[in-house]
Amino acid sequence: MISVVGHTAVDHLFRVPKLPGRHNSTYITAHSVYFGGGAANIAVGIAMLGERCRLISSVGGDFPGSDYDHWMHDLEIVQDFSVVGDARTATAYVFTDDAGDQETFFEWGASAAFSRAEAPALDFVHMATADPDFNVRVARKSKFASFDPGQDLLRYTPEQLEVILANVDILFSNNHEMDRMCDMLGVEQDALVASVPMTVTTRGAEGSVLCMDGEEHHVPAVRVDAVDPTGAGDGYRAGFLTAFRKGYTPLDCCRAGAVVSSYVVERTGTQTNLPDWDRMLARYRKVFGEPGEILT
Repeated sequence: MISVVGHTAVDHLFRVPKLPGRHNSTYITAHSVYFGGGAANIAVGIAMLGERCRLISSVGGDFPGSDYDHWMHDLEIVQDFSVVGDARTATAYVFTDDAGDQETFFEWGASAAFSRAEAPALDFVHMATADPDFNVRVARKSKFASFDPGQDLLRYTPEQLEVILANVDILFSNNHEMDRMCDMLGVEQDALVASVPMTVTTRGAEGSVLCMDGEEHHVPAVRVDAVDPTGAGDGYRAGFLTAFRKGYTPLDCCRAGAVVSSYVVERTGTQTNLPDWDRMLARYRKVFGEPGEILT
């Protein structure tokens, strides 16, 4: 089973002609509400791909019995939830303009309870966006861990980041987060990459880069008619981790991640177009050919 730690949230997705910038305003052309939260998106993606998944999260009193709750139950996701009755489930407000640029405002709500929660000892865990102290404790106690700082990177101190990087097996980030981590730690990218057994850096339309054993591998993005980029990175992680758990090589895992990500961006909403394993494989074969042998 894959465990995922982090936010369960409700996404308010807005379309605007252009992000207005400081001291300016704009008008909203579309507003929709979807299930979201980085960790929950990854957990749902893993479950859709047919792998058992446990989601460790914190939700508000508005969550039990909600449509989102029922959706997770239907997917048989194991909910290891802290329910904060007097709080609202975390909410993300995501603004995307016609050029595909985004700004996100995140209301933590019930997710603030992570700071007080006891960290479990896990065999295989992905730490998504969550309270930094909680992720530090999870990283120290887990047998195999991957980490994705996401939009919560600004909440980490350099010391917290150093502890996590010293205790993880895979680091996921996009190129902007990689640059920021290097700035926070005062190191060059080569040094940061060398300090972790495996790093996967996504670069949007330019694909992704896998670094391990001193070698760098580029994986192209899967070209589709993109409607909304929100959740693409979460889909990538879900595809990668599921393939990794099944025993595929890291390079094939990156390709699986790229394929799942391509499905996500074809529709608005982070969980509205996630594929099952067979659907993922069909597109994988069209783009990359037959995946390699499963490692034993």
